[in-house]
Amino acid sequence: MPYQRPQPAEIRPDLVVAPAIPEDDRIWVPQAESVWFRPLCLSVSAGYWMNLLKVRKAGILSRHRHPGPVHAFVLKGSWRYLEHDWVASEGAYAFEPPGETHTLVVDEGVEEMITYFQVTGCMYYVDPWGRHTGYEDVFTKIDLCRAHYEAVGLGADYVDQFIR
Repeated sequence: MPYQRPQPAEIRPDLVVAPAIPEDDRIWVPQAESVWFRPLCLSVSAGYWMNLLKVRKAGILSRHRHPGPVHAFVLKGSWRYLEHDWVASEGAYAFEPPGETHTLVVDEGVEEMITYFQVTGCMYYVDPWGRHTGYEDVFTKIDLCRAHYEAVGLGADYVDQFIR
């Protein structure tokens, strides 16, 4: 028997994104050359986002610091951080503690990397000496999505389905 009582009136609707890896390439939002993200959940009230990151190039993607925790699960390919001796390969889970600064690298020979990331707070981009070079948060992600989805004919409001 299902639960028989009413849900809270203020509750946001469930969010099921299927398929998570989209069949329509327009859903992937360009982030940099040969780098895209696919929003899954963009939480404006809690300040986190969940997305798939897809990379089709080798090299350094970004150097950044997180004020909040990050969770990652590798669906395809592999990546690593210059500051660590581990490699996150297909099927791996990684936890990144708040306060850590690291440099994301996709090695030669990786044709495509797709990783699920849950980022809390922001990504604070820095140079090798920690000087600020930029940032991303849930609101900049939404702005990127709106502009991209409008440009590819899905409509700026296409992103609204992922906002919670």
